[in-house]
Amino acid sequence: MDKIGIFTSGGDAPGMNACIRAAVRTCLFHNIKPYGISRGYQGMIENEIKPMDSRSVGNIVQRGGTILKSARSKDFHEKKFREKAFKNLQEHGIMGLVAIGGNGTFSGASIFHEEFGVPVVGAPGTIDNDLFGTDFTIGFDSAVNTALEAIDKIRDTASSHDRIFFIEVMGRDSGYIAIYTGIGGGAELILVPETLTSVQEVADTLTKGIERSKNSSIIVVAEGDEEGGSIEVSSKVKEILGDMDYRISILGHIQRGGKPTAQDRMISSRMGIGAVEGLMYGRNSHMVGIVNNALVYTPLNEAITKKKPIHPELLRMNEILSI
Repeated sequence: MDKIGIFTSGGDAPGMNACIRAAVRTCLFHNIKPYGISRGYQGMIENEIKPMDSRSVGNIVQRGGTILKSARSKDFHEKKFREKAFKNLQEHGIMGLVAIGGNGTFSGASIFHEEFGVPVVGAPGTIDNDLFGTDFTIGFDSAVNTALEAIDKIRDTASSHDRIFFIEVMGRDSGYIAIYTGIGGGAELILVPETLTSVQEVADTLTKGIERSKNSSIIVVAEGDEEGGSIEVSSKVKEILGDMDYRISILGHIQRGGKPTAQDRMISSRMGIGAVEGLMYGRNSHMVGIVNNALVYTPLNEAITKKKPIHPELLRMNEILSI
């Protein structure tokens, strides 16, 4: 394998640059020419492909976002555009791809491999931590720490004004950010898509807290919870409890930005190396991950279709610690 293309796609995540850096320098270490593909699949279609060297990735390990840019490509859903992307790769002599992204990125990579036989190894770059085959995804730890810092500050205000705060974090289909920030931030209740928590349960928890002279509370809500986001949940709770002093904070995209944590820099670097060396050793349509601190490879179709559950112990922890 003489040339490898590297790209990021979908939502950005802190640590993507560290992964790009590791992939580029691993290529150079093994005398492989690395090529950067800008704007993900859209850039592949529009031939935004350029060679990279060691200096191309200098001083980026600490930066958030992605130097290769990212985009969600509607064109790539059509075979004629995928064929155009394949021809562009052929023109550059690119023989394999390192795809850094999440579920959508890997779905596209799997189809691309099936149609044109291009070897692809994915590195899981998504703050949601929702991919099967790895304990943690690139950006998750950074997003959790960003959200946790915000919750700590909000709790100061909640305590000062005897208020209830409903704090919404990202996680459309996964409650990992909510469960980690909720436990770390001492939340009274955590609502996640993986478990059913009724609005009545929320109201009962708040009522019991008031009976114990608890004057302020933090409720962490994953944006994809079955009861709705923080606005919907708080409105429903108010209908049950009547007049209550509450506020809503939707943390939003601040969770995606900022410098990656030490853990994210470490796992991103390991995964970048593992992705390139996986291609070298014949891995096709696989995702590199870290399970029990060991580097593993999971078929892309398993990574995107198998459910990654939240361990019941985490839910039990919150039940115990919120008393």
